[in-house]
Amino acid sequence: MNGMLESSDDSRIWQAAAAALAALPAKPARTEAQQAEAARHLLAARAAREAFLAKHAVPLYCALTNDLSRFLRVDDLVHEAAARVPGLVPTRAQVEAEGVFRQADKDGCEIDQGLLLSHILADPVCGRHLCHAMLLPRPEAAALLPRLQRDGRVELSSATISRLGNATLVTTRNPRFLNAEDEATLDDFEIAVDLATLDPETSAAVLRGDVVSHPRYAGQHVFNAGINLTHLYHGRISFLWYLRRDLGAVNKLIRGLAVPEAPPDEWRGNTREKPWIAAVESFAIGGGCQLLLACDYVLAERGAYMTLPARKEGIIPGAANLRLPRFTGDRIARQAITYGRRLECEAPDGRMICDEIAAREEMDAALLRVIDGLTDSGAVSFVGNRRALRVGAEPLDTFRAYMAVYAREQAFCHFSPQLIANLERYWRAQERAA
Repeated sequence: MNGMLESSDDSRIWQAAAAALAALPAKPARTEAQQAEAARHLLAARAAREAFLAKHAVPLYCALTNDLSRFLRVDDLVHEAAARVPGLVPTRAQVEAEGVFRQADKDGCEIDQGLLLSHILADPVCGRHLCHAMLLPRPEAAALLPRLQRDGRVELSSATISRLGNATLVTTRNPRFLNAEDEATLDDFEIAVDLATLDPETSAAVLRGDVVSHPRYAGQHVFNAGINLTHLYHGRISFLWYLRRDLGAVNKLIRGLAVPEAPPDEWRGNTREKPWIAAVESFAIGGGCQLLLACDYVLAERGAYMTLPARKEGIIPGAANLRLPRFTGDRIARQAITYGRRLECEAPDGRMICDEIAAREEMDAALLRVIDGLTDSGAVSFVGNRRALRVGAEPLDTFRAYMAVYAREQAFCHFSPQLIANLERYWRAQERAA
């Protein structure tokens, strides 16, 4: 790989562009002419990267993974690629240096991570291998499993794993932001999903939002407010957050946990899986609604609602574009994603996603009833049916191809001026403290 670059001008082009950018003032202080100059350098360097990746993304991935014998998660993969091919993607230090700025004040060096990951995911062999890597249980979960078995409970900073009847309950929390998701919650969420799936004492898993203290919802459970828009506006959500979330924690809800020694193919039956039940209380906004599409049964509180406000945020709502149409049909899905259609959980369109409605005071009892109903015939048949349904609905190659598009398009959305304009217009994010 290094020899290949010795006969190429690509690396010199990328590094020259980086040096030219570094010689300019920081983005907020640039003149209009300097901003145009920066844009020219970025475009030229990305065109060279695209040409390089079209030829060399697969050999690079094979070199980094020792011919697919080594698993790398997306964050480790891009950082090792930065060391192996200088200038192809930003180094960890470069990402951290730009990370101190508000989102509007970044040049978007992380876009190049999206280009690399898009090319890798587009290749059927390398893309499946990367998906496999992201479906492996986290080492932190394996270390915490004995505590869960001993105490029946594990407390993480933003999630609690406990038992509820014959299910392992994952309760997520981010109370200041109505249980929204951000960099501080993602690792805990994925570890919690792993623990609930690995727990040998239960046959199902439940996802629920914790009680919040917000004046409007004080004392109430809130399922999930989606991505933390305040943190997004202030530049505190990395691009890799999206890929880590949807290739990792969310994909584990729908596909279970893989094992290192065999690919996560449905016909092999070698994934570790449980049925997932979602308890929707108050609302499931954005990423919260996305989670429902990856669960097997949705119990919703009467009066709760769902939205996918991607248009007002300026980003792609995870894998909802892939999954929502099979629940609601294409037309309602397009209205929800591109026109902000709100789905009331107990209305006819909401019932296409929600299986059961219960009054707020009945949610605890209803959850226990649903758990019993899903597990009284044993977990083996339910997991077998999960796999059989998944083959027709969303086989791994379909998901992989979707994520190849998502990695590229979300990278450009994440650094788009329209995103900032939308957050200021609809969220008034400039007035909110991070």
